[in-house]
Amino acid sequence: MRALLLALASLLLVAGCSSSGAPDGAFTFGGTGGRTTVTYDPPTSRGVLPAVTGESLLEPGRTLSSDAYRGQVVVLNVWGSWCGPCRAEADALDQVAVASAPRGVQFLGVDVRDQRDAAADFVRDRGVVYPSIYDPPGRSLLVLRGYPRNAVPSTIVLDRSHRVAAVFLTAVLASDLQPVVDRIAAEPAPAT
Repeated sequence: MRALLLALASLLLVAGCSSSGAPDGAFTFGGTGGRTTVTYDPPTSRGVLPAVTGESLLEPGRTLSSDAYRGQVVVLNVWGSWCGPCRAEADALDQVAVASAPRGVQFLGVDVRDQRDAAADFVRDRGVVYPSIYDPPGRSLLVLRGYPRNAVPSTIVLDRSHRVAAVFLTAVLASDLQPVVDRIAAEPAPAT
């Protein structure tokens, strides 16, 4: 009986962080079990993230979408100019973006709960090297089923099939993010 209860408890713990519980194979965030970083391995256990799409922060009227980077690893960063930890992680994100670009890695920011002028100043003043979606209400994040939309900053790493491979629900350091991005970028490209 005790062994059965332990087995059930283990299944519930694993299911709490499941990414592919949706019948359509889409990503469904099931929680972190108290962790600030979650990785989804093996790759077959990952759920696909539908396109994150919205208006460009620096080019109003232009649409940005994670779908534009098919076959590439995509690193989504949810941020706001008003967010102290977002300011602290900006240089680390740029560092990893520049180091990873030659291996087919694209970063895409999602600016939430912000004023366009303040957000644009943030990007220009810090020399952010990747584009951002301007999305004050966070509507583009609705594709993240069950994801805490108030988790700012947060960073989501998508593999080349745009399946969620890792989630950071905290500000990141380059030393934490770079190895994860390197590992995901080294995975085989999806079959076409």
